[in-house]
Amino acid sequence: MAMLQFFIAVDVTVVNVALPSIGADFGVDGHALTWVVVGYTITGGGLLMLGGRLGDVLGRRRILLLGTALFGAASLLAGLAPSFAVLVAARLLQGAGEAIALPAAMAVIVLMFPEGPRRSRALSVWAAVASCGLVLGFVVSGIVTELLGWRWVFLVAVPFILVVLAAAVLLVPGERPAEPAPLDLPGSLLLVAAPLLFTLGVIEAGQEDGTLSWLPPVALAGAVAAGALFVRVERRSRNPLVPLRFFRNRPRVLANLATALPSAALSTSFLLFTYYLQDRLGAGPLQAGLTMLPLAVCLIVASVLVPRLLGRWGARACVLAGIGFTALAMAAIALVSSLGATGWAMIPAMTLVAAGMGFGIVGLQYVAVTGVTEDDAGIASGVQRAADQLGGSTGITLYVGIGFAPALVGADPFLASSFLAVAGLAAAGCVAWRISVPAAVTEETLG
Repeated sequence: MAMLQFFIAVDVTVVNVALPSIGADFGVDGHALTWVVVGYTITGGGLLMLGGRLGDVLGRRRILLLGTALFGAASLLAGLAPSFAVLVAARLLQGAGEAIALPAAMAVIVLMFPEGPRRSRALSVWAAVASCGLVLGFVVSGIVTELLGWRWVFLVAVPFILVVLAAAVLLVPGERPAEPAPLDLPGSLLLVAAPLLFTLGVIEAGQEDGTLSWLPPVALAGAVAAGALFVRVERRSRNPLVPLRFFRNRPRVLANLATALPSAALSTSFLLFTYYLQDRLGAGPLQAGLTMLPLAVCLIVASVLVPRLLGRWGARACVLAGIGFTALAMAAIALVSSLGATGWAMIPAMTLVAAGMGFGIVGLQYVAVTGVTEDDAGIASGVQRAADQLGGSTGITLYVGIGFAPALVGADPFLASSFLAVAGLAAAGCVAWRISVPAAVTEETLG
């Protein structure tokens, strides 16, 4: 499960350093290349809840194998893509494969490790592997692109995905599928359409040429309409993506709401590190990737410490600490960029980002799956992952899209993006403050 999580996380960031090579190969500009990054994360995040529901209805082992196979096939297609359109389609399919596989994988972990220190450690390993995958994606991309070419950033995952498929067949226990029930396909499509239209509107709104001045307001209006229609469809559906009983668990709902905002800031920080190292300082892909290695090391350290502190401090205290660390990291990024310091000056910010991910995301993740049963483990995992991934993609769209918009001439893009991220983190802190895990649950599950 961790190997699958690692390569799915790597694919979120592995294309960033390779984007110039992809654009040169296909004759595509940076504006169009944006979709290679956000298309994957939005499609994956939007379909995650459907993936969680599929696992609950059809059996987690079966859905795990299906999603993993789709992700592997899409990775192969991306590496062999003869055109840019095929590459974008392959990235969308990768997101769909992730959405199907990851909730089933997380549900397997949650159900195989009982509540308490064992589950806390398992989820910490899971989160640490994902975090390291996100960071190492930059390093892997720099090395592979420079030595083998950009196509291998996708192809390198294929043999490992085959190993995951074989291991899942041998090690994951089978289960009897639940009674057949209709799936909420309209709700799933609307949940993908809303963030895609929002992304299109924000990105186009920041362009200076104005050749398609009508597109931003139309896209943003479409995003609002899709979101409103999604709520209406969910209320009337007999089998909604998120059953109404899910919203009766107040700590779980607040944890998922709070997850989106720290994820938005953390995803933004990765791009800001890359932009500063390559665009401001002129570092090459390989050098930029290696400079971010301290972040991966700090994430590993955080993954070891956080499970122990969860039991001592409690989930809410850890979450608030993580949000505070992330806010300090964004302030450090803005300070370093305003001073024009060297790349090594970003290491304190990287350390704070690692602490923010270790404390904030793990704590929120634990609350989001506390008290799950066989009946709702998949949907709880899917909602948590969707909040994390859609929050990250929306943060990149909003914070980086506005901060680096060509229309904002004269403004420091790093300062603007960091300020927006800190504002979002302040809102996350207000939500997290209201989270309260029942005392019995806290004592039993957190040690």
